[in-house]
Amino acid sequence: MEWRDEGTVLSVRKHGETSAIIEVFTPEHGRHAGVVRGGVSRKIAPILQPGAQLDLAWRARLDEHIGAFTVEPVKSRASVMSDRRALAALNAITALLAFALPEREPHPQLYEQTIAMLDLLSTSPDWPVGYLQWERALLEELGYGLDLGACAVTGDRDDLVYVSPKTGRAVSAEGAGAWADRLLPLPDELLGVVTEDMAGVGDGLRTTGHFLTHGLAHALGDRPLPEARARLVDRLTR
Repeated sequence: MEWRDEGTVLSVRKHGETSAIIEVFTPEHGRHAGVVRGGVSRKIAPILQPGAQLDLAWRARLDEHIGAFTVEPVKSRASVMSDRRALAALNAITALLAFALPEREPHPQLYEQTIAMLDLLSTSPDWPVGYLQWERALLEELGYGLDLGACAVTGDRDDLVYVSPKTGRAVSAEGAGAWADRLLPLPDELLGVVTEDMAGVGDGLRTTGHFLTHGLAHALGDRPLPEARARLVDRLTR
C-alpha cells in the first residue's frame, strides 16, 4: 500500500531512538500518521516542524498499518517563529486540525484554506481576521457552519449584530428584541471585514469558540478544546 501527496505537519513525537511519528494534514488522504525513520536526526528534524509543508510518500504492508513516510521539504514556516502572536495562531491551527479531523478522511477545500491561512501569518498584519474566517471554515467543513447572511427573525440583511447560540444564524438588532442578552456577538470581523483596530476579533472568537465547544467538541465526547487555542485567544484579547 502506498501513495504520494503534499501535507502540512500537525504534530511530531519521538519514536524509539532515531525515528519520529508525524501526523500530517493532506488534501487527498486527510489527517494521516506515519513513521519517519531518522526523524530525530540533524538533517530531518528541522523540517518536521508544525505548519511546515512537505512532499510525502507513504508506504505500508497493509492499509490499516501506521506505515512509514519519506519526506521532502516544500515550505518552511520558520519566519513565523519570531512573532509570538503568529506562532500562537500556527499552533492553534495545527492543534485544532489534529483535534477535530477524522483520521484519513479527505478535506481538500479545508486543506487549501489552511495553507492560505498559514501563508497569511507571515504576509499580512490583518491575519487575525483571516483566522476567524478559518475557524468558520473548519466549523462549516465539519457540519457546524454559521449562517450569517440574513436575520433569522426578520429576514433582513442589514444591521446584523448577533448570532443565535442554538442555530448559528445571524440576528439583527430589531430581530433580537428582549432576547439580545442571550445572543452571541456578530462583529464585522466575523464577516471578514478588516476594521482599523480589529477590536471585534475577541468577540468573534467568543462566538466561534461557542460552536467549537458546544457543537464540535460535544460531538467528539465533550473533549476540551486544545489549550493552544486558549493561548491564542489570550494573546489576541490581552
